[in-house]
Amino acid sequence: MVTAFILLKVGRGHVKEVAEALADVPGVVDVYSVAGAFDLVATVRVKANEDLADLVTERMVALEGITQTETLIAFRTYSRKDVEAAFSLGAKG
Repeated sequence: MVTAFILLKVGRGHVKEVAEALADVPGVVDVYSVAGAFDLVATVRVKANEDLADLVTERMVALEGITQTETLIAFRTYSRKDVEAAFSLGAKG
């Protein structure tokens, strides 16, 4: 399973329509509107890197209003629950 975070810059007035269209794309788990250098962040979970490539270069390119993307691929997941479980088992970090 590949998890990625796609940061998107969107043209003025297109944030809502792009967010809604992205939310309907298979593999897109969540779409957040955010403040800062980017307008939207999409969380993506797909089976393989090739699926991610197709999603970004074929499906997202077809959506009008996206002006720029940056894709971050996750290597590992760390969450409070995972860290607490490891320490309760006596794992050394």
